[in-house]
Amino acid sequence: MSGWSREEIIDRLRQCGVVGAGGAGFPAYVKASSRAEWVIANAAECEPLLRGNQELLRRVAREVIGGLKIMMRATGASRAAVGIKAKYRAAVGALQEALIDEPGAAIELHFLEDFYPAGDEHVLVYEVTGRVIPPGGIPIQVGVVVNNVETLFNICRAMEGRSVTEKIVTVTGVVQKPVTLRVPLGTSVEDLLNLAGGLVINEFAIIEGGPMMGRLVDMNAVVSKTTGGFIILPADHPLVLNKKMAIEVDLRRTRGMCCHCGYCTELCPRYLLGHGLRPDRNMAGLAYATGELVATGAPWLCSECGLCEVFACPMGLSPRRVNAWLKRQLSRNGFKPPGDKLRGLHPLRSYRRVPTARLVNRLGLSRYDLPAPLQEEAVGPQVVRLLLKQHAGAPAVPVVKPGERVVAGQVVAGVPDNVLGVPVHASINGRVVQVSADAVLIEAERVGDGG
Repeated sequence: MSGWSREEIIDRLRQCGVVGAGGAGFPAYVKASSRAEWVIANAAECEPLLRGNQELLRRVAREVIGGLKIMMRATGASRAAVGIKAKYRAAVGALQEALIDEPGAAIELHFLEDFYPAGDEHVLVYEVTGRVIPPGGIPIQVGVVVNNVETLFNICRAMEGRSVTEKIVTVTGVVQKPVTLRVPLGTSVEDLLNLAGGLVINEFAIIEGGPMMGRLVDMNAVVSKTTGGFIILPADHPLVLNKKMAIEVDLRRTRGMCCHCGYCTELCPRYLLGHGLRPDRNMAGLAYATGELVATGAPWLCSECGLCEVFACPMGLSPRRVNAWLKRQLSRNGFKPPGDKLRGLHPLRSYRRVPTARLVNRLGLSRYDLPAPLQEEAVGPQVVRLLLKQHAGAPAVPVVKPGERVVAGQVVAGVPDNVLGVPVHASINGRVVQVSADAVLIEAERVGDGG
């Protein structure tokens, strides 16, 4: 690592297509371009049922630490930490062993309690550093860069010249064998379900991501650079029905049922950090058509973690979806979120953090909260569909044509140098069979294919 300059690191991360392995998939080269005091590895994995980060750390902790050191070098950070829940004992042990070989690296382990959402960037930065990111701000504003565990693994691999072509994905729920897999990007849900031994029921729904912030998808969904898992639940599970509810129904129920108890605000993680977000005022603003209440409720500060809807509200309403709807309306009207000031850490914050076990029980997911060990066998799908937009920024533009033979790691879609984004690489050897407005379809090479 000592021979790589800051510019070389930034360029390599862009060319190898490294983005955040969760959330919006922010390009890693942009974070590497920052100047920071701290670099934090987010190993909280706070969404229930997902196991990818834990399983990855058990096997490649040294590479994750390597990626952390690379980001320290790029950003000039003098301190680094891995924020990880103490209950992840196997992953913690692997990290401790890896750090024995890094005596002078200024990297520490910061053990988190088991609450949700410990992995929220604002929450994690406060827990590790004691610094509070300004409302509507990002970690770099307090001198911190945060990267997901798998992102750091990909950063380490990128410096070896290896592009992002695979993803760690948990498949769990009503499957025969909950499992975590390392699969080529573009692998279909159908292939993943087969690798998990198939389904145990006929009527089901698929959630991409975690149960709190994930979204419903169908069997046409494929693995992207930000996919953390697929949770398969009965079609009539309350969590599924809740996610299917139309916003129009939410708004009608809010106007008629909200009792204005304020619990949604009192348990809001951002409010507890001192942000001006007040979901209760947004709900009241809808009920009484009072724009002033909405303005003081600051819905644009909502992270949409979902605690208000599944844990706080005694009426079963969704302040989260109301906040998201309000944000969309404000944006369409050209509203620009104003700057805001911190109101001070809530004195009862530590007592209002929601334990993950209680959340899992409230969600009705206890029976599915099972181990999902990483399968070591290579996964080789016959077809992959590589989405052109797998990250924040502009979608990649195809540079291949149908009939063209490609090899894993080859660029199949790129972005101009002056545009925020990263290229997309072939995840398998094969032939391009289709190029559409949103994806490149590649069929795996079969024995005897000569071309």
